[in-house]
Amino acid sequence: MNLFRLTLLSGLLIAAGCHREKPAEDAATDVKISPGRVTIQPQSPKLASVSVESAEATKGAAVRLNGRLVWDDTVTVRVFTPFAGRVIKILAEPGQPVKKGDPLATVASADYGQAQAEARKAAGDFALAERTRRRVRELLEHGAAPQKDLEAAEADFSRTQSELQRASSRLAFYDGNTNTVDQVYTLRSPLDGVVVEKNLNPGQEIRPDQMLAGTDRQAAPLFTVTDPSHLWILLDANESDLPLLRMGQEFVLRSRTVTGHDFTGRIEQISDFLDPASRTVKVRGSVDNTGRLLKAEMFVTADMAADGGTAGADVSARAVFLKGERHFVFVEEGRGEFSRREVKAGPEHNGKILVLEGVQPGQRVVTDGSLLLEQLLQSPEGG
Repeated sequence: MNLFRLTLLSGLLIAAGCHREKPAEDAATDVKISPGRVTIQPQSPKLASVSVESAEATKGAAVRLNGRLVWDDTVTVRVFTPFAGRVIKILAEPGQPVKKGDPLATVASADYGQAQAEARKAAGDFALAERTRRRVRELLEHGAAPQKDLEAAEADFSRTQSELQRASSRLAFYDGNTNTVDQVYTLRSPLDGVVVEKNLNPGQEIRPDQMLAGTDRQAAPLFTVTDPSHLWILLDANESDLPLLRMGQEFVLRSRTVTGHDFTGRIEQISDFLDPASRTVKVRGSVDNTGRLLKAEMFVTADMAADGGTAGADVSARAVFLKGERHFVFVEEGRGEFSRREVKAGPEHNGKILVLEGVQPGQRVVTDGSLLLEQLLQSPEGG
């Protein structure tokens, strides 16, 4: 009896051992690994962890970029003083429309007075040289003066004429004249527009090198004149957004503070380099602000649609995974057969990622289970 029980127990242990070893044998044979490819047998439970979806032809992914509004530099001027001095009177205030040449402020300036005096002296020297030349020429005609005196008078006339032109041109450049030496310089608007910024007060000392001084207050222009109906927008684009951006592309601009209004703009410049700090590409566009609802330095978003003819496929964002600095997906080649492919990924939109290269519309890509397939591929059997 004891012998029968011992024999039965031995048989059960052998059977149990056989059952424990069988799953290990099955686990070793239900997955086949080759370079860049994973094959899972239909009976394997691992296959139930893998889900696939078909890639769709892209309909033109919408790109949303963040940015801020600034003054349009083509219709903006920042006014500094060309002469050191003290502010006497301010003639323009923020919000005031001005025409080209309208006075903005008057400045008492010894430097400007010196320029006026130089111009007056140059005018006097030229008049004297002109009279001297005429007198010497008359004397020469009557034989009362040598030729060398006329040549000296001609040279002096030419020198004083050049000096008068230089001094007069300098004053004319700043809208001054040689009629007086009042030492009062008038800051004028160089273009038509609206005064949007003023950074001076009566009695304030100003100088030409303000823009090079060390503080923000001193670095600010005395006046800023612009046309507020035209603004620029500065956008930050990621590298993946670049294939969908082009010069002249239109976009819709929105602001959280100006609700119920959409504004249109157009891309005018795409930078040729990445910002080393933010790793973004600077994009500049122009915006029509005829209603003047938008304000400079507002934070806004710009939505733009890619061309309808953009090549590529839309796949689920879950399908694309990053390895190092490269993007990959697993494509189903057949039942249980998956190959890993490197892709060129574009921007994400509505849970989809635009794949520009590597996947064609209609191909089935893995959406769930990519990490499992990657682990199998990196197993010792997969190298």
